Amino acid sequence: MDWGDHLQRRFAILGHRAPSTGTLNLNDIPGSGGRADVLARAVNSSLFVSHGIRRDSHVTLHLMGGPGPHRRVWFEGGTLRGVRPDERSIAGHIRAVMKTPVPPIGRFVEVSDGIFQSGGGIGQTIAEWKKDGLECFVLDAKGLVEYSIPEGKSVGFILSDDSAFTEEDLVELEGLNRISLGDVWLQGHACIAILHHFLDQG
Repeated sequence: MDWGDHLQRRFAILGHRAPSTGTLNLNDIPGSGGRADVLARAVNSSLFVSHGIRRDSHVTLHLMGGPGPHRRVWFEGGTLRGVRPDERSIAGHIRAVMKTPVPPIGRFVEVSDGIFQSGGGIGQTIAEWKKDGLECFVLDAKGLVEYSIPEGKSVGFILSDDSAFTEEDLVELEGLNRISLGDVWLQGHACIAILHHFLDQG
């Protein structure tokens, strides 16, 4: 897509155990969805404010738990419609996507207003972000505590779910800026809220 000069904030969440296909029990989102509750809260913090949606923000969920190939579910704040800011609603949209075939890597298919899906993993997402001119950061407790986020440039942040990045993840993330929000291991949705605060303050 052509985003022109519009600055964006993008977030990518790795769901290591989140199934890419199958069913998701909305009465047991953490268990049946491989901690899909963590992913749903990340969507909430990435996109929703008190009375609306952050139109400049996007979030891509990486469903990596199988069965089947990895799937990416992209919530695009500028066009998102029909999603309420609660875990059950967001998980319901993830469940609907899981019932459909995984598209080819790099080809995004619109599932509903503002929700797209594609095959591929975090390496593909990083390549797409760089092609769109984003400055990419990895949130990692072992990363730099003092850092600067460039002003006047679109930025992308990569977070893990409730587990640490794997050795395979770190290979894909090699060469990116690794930053930390402190020594305390915060939940992903809290990290996203803090990043929004920093960026909102300029």
